[in-house]
Amino acid sequence: MLTPVDISCPYCGEPLEILVDASAGDQYYIEDCQVCCRPIQLGIRIDADGEPQVSASSENDA
Repeated sequence: MLTPVDISCPYCGEPLEILVDASAGDQYYIEDCQVCCRPIQLGIRIDADGEPQVSASSENDA
């Protein structure tokens, strides 16, 4: 099941909604900003309640 999560682009600050598959466990991947097209590094951890906790960073922050 895909869960919508709100984040902000670390480059342009635009609010974005991403879909996270919480059943896949912890994940790390890159998704381009829908506004400025720069690569956002996403780190997704699933907490004890099964809710995704998302961190979004730029390439330079990693």
